[in-house]
Amino acid sequence: MALFQELARLAEELAGEASRLKKRAAIAEAISAAHAAAPESEDAGLFAMYLAGTPFAESDSRKLNAGGALLSKAVKAVSGASDAALTAAYRRHGDMGSAAFDLWNEVLWNEVPWNEVPKATLTLVELQDAFAGMAAARTTAIRAALAEGLLRRATALEAKYLLKLMLGDMRIGVKQSLVEEAIAVAASVAAADVRRAVMLEADLGAAVARAFAGTLSEARMRLFHPLGFMLASPVDTPEEAVERFTAKPTRESKKRKAGQSDVLDPTHAMEPHGWGTREEQKRDGCRTPTCTPTFEDSPQETEPEAALQAFLEDKYDGMRAQVHCGEGGRVALYSRNKEEITESFPELAEAFSSVNDDLGGLILDGEILGWDFAAGQALPFAVMGQRIGRKRVWAEVMRAIPAVFMAFDLLYAHGELLLERPLKDRRNLLEAAVERLGTLATLPVPIGDRQAAVQGVLFGAAEAVEAQPAPMSRLMLSPSRLVESAEEIDRAYAAARARANEGVMLKAAASSYQPGRRGLAWLKLKRELATLDVVITGAEFGHGRRAGILSDYTFAVRGPDFHATGELLNVGKAYSGLTDPEIAELSAWAMEHTLEDTGHFRTVEPIRVLEVAFNNIMRSGRHASGFAMRFPRILRIRDDKPLEEIDTLARVEEIYQSQVDKPVE
Repeated sequence: MALFQELARLAEELAGEASRLKKRAAIAEAISAAHAAAPESEDAGLFAMYLAGTPFAESDSRKLNAGGALLSKAVKAVSGASDAALTAAYRRHGDMGSAAFDLWNEVLWNEVPWNEVPKATLTLVELQDAFAGMAAARTTAIRAALAEGLLRRATALEAKYLLKLMLGDMRIGVKQSLVEEAIAVAASVAAADVRRAVMLEADLGAAVARAFAGTLSEARMRLFHPLGFMLASPVDTPEEAVERFTAKPTRESKKRKAGQSDVLDPTHAMEPHGWGTREEQKRDGCRTPTCTPTFEDSPQETEPEAALQAFLEDKYDGMRAQVHCGEGGRVALYSRNKEEITESFPELAEAFSSVNDDLGGLILDGEILGWDFAAGQALPFAVMGQRIGRKRVWAEVMRAIPAVFMAFDLLYAHGELLLERPLKDRRNLLEAAVERLGTLATLPVPIGDRQAAVQGVLFGAAEAVEAQPAPMSRLMLSPSRLVESAEEIDRAYAAARARANEGVMLKAAASSYQPGRRGLAWLKLKRELATLDVVITGAEFGHGRRAGILSDYTFAVRGPDFHATGELLNVGKAYSGLTDPEIAELSAWAMEHTLEDTGHFRTVEPIRVLEVAFNNIMRSGRHASGFAMRFPRILRIRDDKPLEEIDTLARVEEIYQSQVDKPVE
């Protein structure tokens, strides 16, 4: 039986390896060895699944329910380390597993003779059984006992990767796509076939068994597991969008169109740039013509003679989701991070449960929005956001913030997965489906109750309006049309903003649906609202590769009493936008200018100025200013600006009031 120690050693090796090709080769060798040692066992499949950082198959809804708090207590209980020692170890690495590795060596076995250190005995099957027990446990105490039991048998290296696995983040530079490629190499099959089997059945372990058994072609689509979401690449201007969609075809695209592709290995074209980045290809000796962007990554190559063939839609500021409908009225909703969120939107589940089964199952891609049925437009995200993450949703909340599903793509219907069909075909099928199902996916919600609740409950004032229950469609079709010019896109963007939406989406009409990919087939245009000059007031240690570095910065604007008292009011926190050298410099500066050290966070002298951009501003009690930025990012360090010239709270209020999508007050 395969030992977990073998996986831990490989993970440690992979964490220190930069080459994607070498990682793939090492993983393939290990999977092949696990299969050869026990062809009839689950070892090879468990090895692949655990190395990818998943305790259960994606199609398996079970959860370990073992968070950082439970596992940190288990680490202290097993190692005997103090709170201070665990905190110090965690701060060094920003990772619980690496912290445990230090504690096992520094505390647990510091005075234990080498011949008395426990030998590696944990098997992959034993882990499988323990994980099943944790998922089924009804109490935290049972889960904690099972976690402690595993850790007490673990060597330092096993403890490191056991904790990483239980937390779902191996941090070894290995994504599931790389494991899928390694499975293909180990079993001498096409990576495209492995990927398709995993996508259809959402079970990496089962794909390993199929690959070695030669039954990958027998994989069939299963509903009720989320497919990867296709993502859009940002553009700053309509002209940039047009340029990307109408760029001249490359030599490779011309050869592909003529049926003369140089692709020798069908698995080689599955990644945007061969097997890795261009730097990796040069380093690893990749010289084949396939190390150029593939057909799917360059949608403009699909119709090189056309000026522009793209669908344009509003970009809604809601929650990206998939709706799965199946037999017996079963409905499930999944978020972009593949978490099931059905219980957070019970009115959608109820409405879609009335959809009959004659479509043989259904998967829709779209956006969950809070909807103002009276105005016929989406509620601001500041309102809709109050529903996200709720485990229980009361009737008054559903009345105040009624949810709808705005569909913009159809991924599965009539027993057929539609991903490889061009968007224009999927759009036609989607329109037909919504026309048939829109009258079924309804649920009455009193408009008057919603208006009264939004005004009175959420914002503290207003008179109730007489409620008039009415059936309201919870399935809506995102308006879409073909566009031909940058001017048309610009006008559409202005109209979308006037409707209180984020911007516009542009999608190549001939593009297939590429799960989990952010290519050039879909583009998004959403301009920054404004920028603010702010001062850093605090710094927080980062995680992962930024562990031990003060890389997350809290910042403030001038308050009304600034000139009298020096009042500064925090308005946001950001950790993106700066280069590594800039972060290193700011971290060293923050340590030297610390006013108060509370462990993970430091208050610093307010003298360094940043220019930050953001998507919008919301009222919030999170910061003393009463506002919070959404998606803030640092544009640059403004050491040329003194504290006296940063922006004011009045400027923040002005920007807030200028937003077309701010909540009604």
